[in-house]
Amino acid sequence: MSRRRGLMSESFKEELAKELGFYDTVKKEGWGGIRSRDAGNMVKRAIELAEQRLGK
Repeated sequence: MSRRRGLMSESFKEELAKELGFYDTVKKEGWGGIRSRDAGNMVKRAIELAEQRLGK
């Protein structure tokens, strides 16, 4: 089974994690260590930013 390529760059995900306050968890445990809620909030924030950029 091949690994699916992510749509968000690693640096963008790290930026979002810092903004949302769970970057320490990512540093210590990797992306698998974050809560589902945090992952959902990260996706939600990424969508908000994309919509803002499209609106301008």
